[in-house]
Amino acid sequence: MTLKMYQVDAFTESPFHGNPAGVCVLEQPMADDLMKSIAAEMNLSETAFLIQEGTEYRLRWFTPRVEVDLCGHATLASAHILWERGFLNQDSMAVFQTRSGQLTAVKQKNWIVMDFPALSPIEYDVPEALSDIIKSDIIYFGKSNFDWIVEVADEDFVKRLQPDFSQIQRLPARGLIITSRSRQYDFISRFFAPAVGVNEDPVTGSAHSVLTPYWAEKLGKTEMSAYQASERGGLLRLSHHGTRVGIGGQAVTMMEINFIGEGE
Repeated sequence: MTLKMYQVDAFTESPFHGNPAGVCVLEQPMADDLMKSIAAEMNLSETAFLIQEGTEYRLRWFTPRVEVDLCGHATLASAHILWERGFLNQDSMAVFQTRSGQLTAVKQKNWIVMDFPALSPIEYDVPEALSDIIKSDIIYFGKSNFDWIVEVADEDFVKRLQPDFSQIQRLPARGLIITSRSRQYDFISRFFAPAVGVNEDPVTGSAHSVLTPYWAEKLGKTEMSAYQASERGGLLRLSHHGTRVGIGGQAVTMMEINFIGEGE
């Protein structure tokens, strides 16, 4: 069995920035165990597997450890490959059926804009365990469907934070989002998810399903710019539309990989 894989840097226009994702467009269904093994071999924060169903695509995402319910950067990378490699016409919408329902993406010049669910967080009291991780003034603490979210007052603290991943892993959630207002953008953030095998994700689209409604309400804006301040970094254009959010980014194909495995 030989498969063609693609590695794409998402949420960037420049190689070696943004968030790398693996993309595999399948011609026939693949066993879950094999998808998990391929994702582990790719060893990227997520690898996406697509198979065409009529005019739409079934889309699944795997970390090196588990299948996840929602992933933004691998969806962006998948849409980018569908257009770049001729699976879809340039003016066609990419429609994905996923564990989080239908997601879509459209091209707007050299940007890709995805339609994702808005996952507004619910506020909680700050637990003592979090105070041990975030040694800064906490403005807000809450939880979305998947992740904890923390707003702090100090943008520089967000940028320089070096947390204890074992402490984060003990929090009962997929991951931890830390965010603040920004001097250059509407806000910045970082995302840590050691519980699913990703200590720090470089740029996280699904986290912005939470951050977009949160900051839209706080700033009184429906259009925003954001930067995920990881070492690789990534720029996002965001819009809030009630129960949905628009998450925009760019992408660069870095390589094609011929994956050779057992079987026919």
